[in-house]
Amino acid sequence: MNSFDRLLATIGLAPTFLLAPLLASSHSDAPLIKQDPQANLTDVYAFIGTKHNDAQQRVLNVIVSVRPFSDPGDGVMYERFADDALYSIHITNPSTGAAVDRYDFRFSSVTGGLKNQNTILSYGLGSEAGPIITIGDARQNFTQTYSVSRNGTQLASGLLVPPPNVGRRTTPGYNDPVTGKAISGATTEAELDSLTRQAIKDLSNGTAVWAGPREDGFYADTPGIFDLLDPRIIADKDGNPNTGGLGQDGGGIDGFKGYNVLSFGIQIPVNLLTTGPYTDVLFGTTATGVGVYASVSRPRITLRKTDGRPVDSGPWVQVNRLGNPLFNEVFVALKDKDKYNRTSPSGDAQFSTYALNPEVAKLINLVLFGDPVGDAPLPATGRTDLASIFIPDVVRVDTTTSPVRLPGQSGFSRLGVLGADTTTGNGGPRSGGWPNGRRIGDDVVDIALTALTLPIGPIDVGDNVNANDQLYNQVFPYLGTPHAGPTVSQRQGPP
Repeated sequence: MNSFDRLLATIGLAPTFLLAPLLASSHSDAPLIKQDPQANLTDVYAFIGTKHNDAQQRVLNVIVSVRPFSDPGDGVMYERFADDALYSIHITNPSTGAAVDRYDFRFSSVTGGLKNQNTILSYGLGSEAGPIITIGDARQNFTQTYSVSRNGTQLASGLLVPPPNVGRRTTPGYNDPVTGKAISGATTEAELDSLTRQAIKDLSNGTAVWAGPREDGFYADTPGIFDLLDPRIIADKDGNPNTGGLGQDGGGIDGFKGYNVLSFGIQIPVNLLTTGPYTDVLFGTTATGVGVYASVSRPRITLRKTDGRPVDSGPWVQVNRLGNPLFNEVFVALKDKDKYNRTSPSGDAQFSTYALNPEVAKLINLVLFGDPVGDAPLPATGRTDLASIFIPDVVRVDTTTSPVRLPGQSGFSRLGVLGADTTTGNGGPRSGGWPNGRRIGDDVVDIALTALTLPIGPIDVGDNVNANDQLYNQVFPYLGTPHAGPTVSQRQGPP
């Protein structure tokens, strides 16, 4: 038994008390949405970059992922966006959370769009057999499309969703022809795999959109945490306990390795945004920008028939929402998790007690520091610093900065300002990453843990997973190429 386990035994607590809920950005945040995976939001990324075809035009990138733990080899159907859901990106006032603009994505039928109904194959056999080279070609039997609207006005329809990464024999454009593994890490649009590149579409109002399968860009050691805090979580690479807290030396295993998600995203030119002032929580200065969150809604009434598709009616009802990573999952109590998902950020004052009086701080005090009542040394009440991040729960982006650094670029740090990765806006310095927006690659678990412990000075906290298993792309849609089913071994892979 190591010293950390002895401490736990002394105070009579199981290791699972420590930070178990901190390990998924929003993959399992509330009871009801857990039953509806196609509507389950996992991550919202929002950051300043440049337009995919114009390096001189600054844009707000918003990338949203749904459908956690999507198995790349889950044939025969593979994952599809729900055809009876409204997927929305909301641009808000950064201080109040009040809605300013909304972009809605609607997807076509999951049972229609077939070229050949007399086969079990959705991909590789349509009106002819063979590899899919172009989205929607004769070998892609099932093709899903989508429409995009802004504030209720349709901007485009019939936009194509690329197929899943079935493997090098069926979707060769995604994969290395020798190893069969997905190729990712593009630094230019021309370097993107052909199927991803084909799906980027410019709309009439100057925005660009994309929707399709992606690699899950979130990383954390969930299996180790939930297995009574496996020693790999608290040990350095040499196997010895890490002094001062949970380790950050990379010895953990990413519980999201090998999994894909469904993602949709938009590039909005900065000059199309309605911005407002807010206080930057790290520097205490006035910033100018927007708030961002995503939601998924379902029809109020669904009538299930014995002889056909369900029939939907009534207005849209919001069933899930997500702004900052971790808030609903980590801070909001079980009794209010589903309520949170049905409300909007402008009403988040009702949830402020969860940020002001975080239970997770008490759990750290109990387990890590051995305080039997959980009151010290971390302050567990009056945490206005956390409330300023999470209330209202929108990702705040300073839109006056230059494009932020991305993984693979010089100066990028997964810890943002904590790793000396900063940018500058009109109001002064800003973190390169969350909570100034959220980039792909931001280690939001370690950043959040550091924020929790800052009142007592820096301590070594983290989850021992410091990087994603797949390379991110440095161009829109940024998230990595989806894994191919034949090449992955979940949690221990790709090999």
